[in-house]
Amino acid sequence: MRTGCALFVLCFVFPPDPMTSSPKIIVLDDDPTGSQTVHSCLLLMKWDVETLRSGLADPSPICFVLTNTRAMTPEKALATTQEVCHHLKQAITAAQVQDFLVVSRSDSTLRGHYPIETDVIAAELGPFDAHFLTPAFFEGGRFTKDSVHYLVVNGVPTPVHETEFAQDSVFGYHYSYLPDYVEEKTQGRITANQVERFLLSDIRSGVFDRLMQLQHNQCVAVDSENQSDMNQFAAAVLQASGQGKRFLFRSAASLLTALANLPPQPIAAEAMASYVRGGKPGAVIVGSHVKKTTEQLEELLKVAGTEAIEVDVVHLLEESVDQRAALLQEAIDRSHQAHQAGRTPVIFTSRQELTFDDAQTRLDFGVAVSTLLMDILRGLPADLGFLISKGGITSNDTLSTGLALTAARLLGQILPGVSVVRTPADHPQFPDLPVVLFPGNVGDRFALSAAYQRLAHRSPAD
Repeated sequence: MRTGCALFVLCFVFPPDPMTSSPKIIVLDDDPTGSQTVHSCLLLMKWDVETLRSGLADPSPICFVLTNTRAMTPEKALATTQEVCHHLKQAITAAQVQDFLVVSRSDSTLRGHYPIETDVIAAELGPFDAHFLTPAFFEGGRFTKDSVHYLVVNGVPTPVHETEFAQDSVFGYHYSYLPDYVEEKTQGRITANQVERFLLSDIRSGVFDRLMQLQHNQCVAVDSENQSDMNQFAAAVLQASGQGKRFLFRSAASLLTALANLPPQPIAAEAMASYVRGGKPGAVIVGSHVKKTTEQLEELLKVAGTEAIEVDVVHLLEESVDQRAALLQEAIDRSHQAHQAGRTPVIFTSRQELTFDDAQTRLDFGVAVSTLLMDILRGLPADLGFLISKGGITSNDTLSTGLALTAARLLGQILPGVSVVRTPADHPQFPDLPVVLFPGNVGDRFALSAAYQRLAHRSPAD
């Protein structure tokens, strides 16, 4: 399963109305982890016009539309993005929203449907003066310097093309130097020497004048080493947009932090257990297969109060209805037994790495695995205290399919880059359930166990 935390940000700003405050930020999120630096806003699992209007009407300055395009084929991702943009234009017109930003999210380790989604957005909502690559996500250890994008691995800044994420069988790439990355992904349509570069020295001295001179959808790679850099860049972007410039961004969650400018979240990360229903044990569902997730799973299973329930998804390759039914029933039965004993079932897919003949076969298998996990979720005890969903695509499916939500309220973060939402009070099976959306590639090896311990009132010594 692929997860991540980067964003396409489409600045689509009309001259500000003096009677309004900040622009509404609308995020098209290809899994639900793009909300990992903000809080108190809506996540929308559908994108019909009325649902989009409800997001626009919400008092929060930002809302997210979960498109799940990273789990789709390129063709399906293109069609979905077109549909969302078409409905969004209608909702914005109907709601008479004059000042807004539109954000389309992808992965901070440079995976995802680039440039397909940005091309669609440009065709539907353009033209633009420039599009920017700003993939820094500081809470996750991602930053960009001298146009090279880095991921901090075990304390060591590592060019992302040297990490496991660059080997992704669907979204792999060969370059961390962003101009070369653009040339590779656009298949030479935009060459490396055509990419404009905003270096740290430029950002820190001010780039407003250069922003005002950009035109014809110029591609720009932007350095950013800390949140202060991103704040300064975002301020210049908003100033230029307010003077009529139109920009498209492929960016990371740290830019949203700067754009939304929210106060601290209402409940501190350390106090998230206050949302747990009735002090009951919870459940954990792990779909992500990246190395970091496997390490985190190993540490979680060492913590008191957890019970390992492995689902051997290799059997799904056999395409046997009886085999699938047996896997499903065994997982549900064992989960109920664990819950009745006061323990938290940790339901995870088998960890062996599988190979596939092509990307489509892998995507189809991923859908089969996710469908099974969501059937297990729907069979969990109704009085769960909390739910942790590990993996970006798994989390998207948890909200949209497993819980069948139209919308959920984002409470904030339980760990840096790890969000918590809550189901509505009228949910038919799990009302007011806190759900942790845990990206596959975020946190150290102890992060998943730390999130569990905060919700289960357990210390590492218990």
